[in-house]
Amino acid sequence: MDTNALAVFKLLVVGILVNSWMTRGLSATENINVESIPRRPSVALCNETQLLWEMEVCGEEFKRKMDHVDPQNWCNLTHFISEYHLFSLCTETNAGRINCYWPNPLVESYIIRIHKHFFSNCTLERVILVDPPDDTLTILILIPVFLTLAMIALVVWCSKRSDILA
Repeated sequence: MDTNALAVFKLLVVGILVNSWMTRGLSATENINVESIPRRPSVALCNETQLLWEMEVCGEEFKRKMDHVDPQNWCNLTHFISEYHLFSLCTETNAGRINCYWPNPLVESYIIRIHKHFFSNCTLERVILVDPPDDTLTILILIPVFLTLAMIALVVWCSKRSDILA
C-alpha cells in the first residue's frame, strides 16, 4: 500500500473517531433524567369579570385625574401624558396580576370607550401636507445622485487598477 494512501486512510479513521467523540453528548435523547426536569405550574385562567372590574377602577382614576385638565387641552397630549401613562400602566399591571394577557379584547374595548369619551373631537378634518423648500428638496435629490456616480467611478477606477491593487 502506498504511504500516501495509508496516511489518508489513518486520517479518515481518526476523523471519524473524533467526530463521533465530539457529537456523543449532543444527542437530546441520551442521559435525560425525567425526575430532574421541573414541572411547570398549571396556568390559571383569565377571570374576565375581575378584569372588567379592574379596568373600571383604572378608568375611574383616569377620569378623576382628567377632571383637573382643562377640556380645551384634551387634544394636546403634553397636558395629560403622565395621566395617560399611569392609566395604561394600571391596565397592564392589573391584567397581568389576574393572569390575563394585555392587551386583550376586553381591555381594548374599554380603552376605546375611554378614547371616545375624552378624545372623540381631537381628529383633524384634513391633514395638510406641505412640500419642503426647493433648496432642501434639491439637496435631498442631488446627494444620492452624486453618491451613485461617485461609486460607479470608484468601481471603474478600481477595475482598471486591479493589477496594482492585487
